[in-house]
Amino acid sequence: MKKSEKPGRVRAHDLIFEEMLSASAIQTRVTALGQQIARDYVHRRPVVLSVLNGSFIFTADLMRACPIDCEVSFVKVASYVGQHSSGKVRQLIGLDEQLRGRHVIISEDIVDSGFTMRWLMEEVRHMEPASVSLAVLLLKPEALQTEVAIDYLGFEIPNVFVIGYGLDYNGLGRNLPAIYQKCDE
Repeated sequence: MKKSEKPGRVRAHDLIFEEMLSASAIQTRVTALGQQIARDYVHRRPVVLSVLNGSFIFTADLMRACPIDCEVSFVKVASYVGQHSSGKVRQLIGLDEQLRGRHVIISEDIVDSGFTMRWLMEEVRHMEPASVSLAVLLLKPEALQTEVAIDYLGFEIPNVFVIGYGLDYNGLGRNLPAIYQKCDE
């Protein structure tokens, strides 16, 4: 990652990105989501199922903002190649947690077409949890091609390519504390 010549911009590989959501705006919203989850699950001990790689930062901050007992597990699925969704979901690391009878909160960085999340939620439901809810940092409503019920939503954004706060472009940008959108230059 390199800073761009212009303030508020960064370069990742061959693309320039400009800040869309500040680090403080993200932290404020994630804290509010964590507090809402804590109220909703006050007498339960949910399992937070973090979808790798993109949601690891969101999940960590969400769990720190949620002052109740909870556990975390990880699953890795992918549908992206470069800047675009391939439309095909691949499970790269499987679900090895016992979820039957448990309250599950799936933590995801971004939902655009919705196919990956619909597929994952169906897989989790087959494991017979007590409940399944979905916490998503970013939603692209214009890109949705299938319905996805989101219980805890950070932000709606336009259908643009973004990096930062766990999201990447071919491996770069995950470490940025803000969310950046691709510039047309």
